[in-house]
Amino acid sequence: MKEILKKFLTVFLIAGFASLLAGIYGILHDQITYSISPEYYTRFKFIQFNLNEEYYSIREKVAIVGFSATWWFGLFLGLILGIFGLRHKDWKAMFKTSVFSIFITILITLIIGIIGFLYGNFVLSNQPKSEFANWFIPHDLIDFKSFIAVGSMHNFSYIGGIIGLIFGIVYSYKKASITAR
Repeated sequence: MKEILKKFLTVFLIAGFASLLAGIYGILHDQITYSISPEYYTRFKFIQFNLNEEYYSIREKVAIVGFSATWWFGLFLGLILGIFGLRHKDWKAMFKTSVFSIFITILITLIIGIIGFLYGNFVLSNQPKSEFANWFIPHDLIDFKSFIAVGSMHNFSYIGGIIGLIFGIVYSYKKASITAR
């Protein structure tokens, strides 16, 4: 009974850890993408996150956006990976495997985000502006190409998070199956 309680508490530890890592990932991700397209933030994200006041510096606002846009996704991923981790023989194996699964998820998210940036920069941004009727695009952008590339990277990153989660689950499942033998 004690091991079961430890495992359930470990689910919440994993979820909290994943949430924190996702928030940090979001901060770093957005600091980089701000450098590529400041307009994506000043003309879109700061408005979306209601960060128009002058109290924060630009980079602080970018960090707030990055953390706010990703911590909840990490919580979601961590809960799922933690629940799948319940299959492991004890809470220590569960924690170790789940943390590795989180890093698998982050790596895949990063790779797919980069693919999204490349796709946005070399394919999407060369499409006519009429192709972006479903996107929020300010009418008087100075750097349309960078805005689209960063938007594409953001969208692909969420897809990467889901794909990474699937790989993380598979890793955890296989690791539990191997140790159960």
